[in-house]
Amino acid sequence: IHAATAAAIYNVPVGEITKEQRRHAKAINFGLIYGMSSFGLSRSTDLTLAEAENFVKTYFERFPGVKAYLDAIRKQAASDGYVETMLGRRRYFPNLKNPVNAQIKAREEREAINAPIQGTAADILKIAMIQLEPAIVKANLHARMLIQVHDELVLECPQDEMEATIHLVKDVMEHAYQLDIPLSTDARYGSNWAELK
Repeated sequence: IHAATAAAIYNVPVGEITKEQRRHAKAINFGLIYGMSSFGLSRSTDLTLAEAENFVKTYFERFPGVKAYLDAIRKQAASDGYVETMLGRRRYFPNLKNPVNAQIKAREEREAINAPIQGTAADILKIAMIQLEPAIVKANLHARMLIQVHDELVLECPQDEMEATIHLVKDVMEHAYQLDIPLSTDARYGSNWAELK
């Protein structure tokens, strides 16, 4: 996503994107979810304020659906007092209907924009976790889930079952919930968390 964003903004093929261009695109992809301004983008990258302003302007010109989504979520959260994940889980924002002050309103707007995205990701991960345990048993593997960290699952398994466990976990996580775009996962392994490869 970040490389594709950089390619669109800088008008170059994806294969020619530099690490710096990808980093700028990543900053804006994630930053917009949290309401980052052009000033914030310039501070988090090596872009000048003018470059950051142009980057944001170009971003919204290239991806008008993002601006429409952000505006629609703000409007819906303000009128309904809540937003929903794709699976229907609600997050309430009582201060958007009757803002206490501008700072609280701005914070709740950022959270309302972020909640459907992060909340849906959390919902999908929980589904994967529920599906994973019986899949491990059915595959006659001895892996155990240890912890969830953001969008990651940490498991332990016997070394001779590592490849089978990796394949199973990736399959379960990538097919936990059907979306219009494919979900992809990465797997790392090691004898302890500090030595993951």
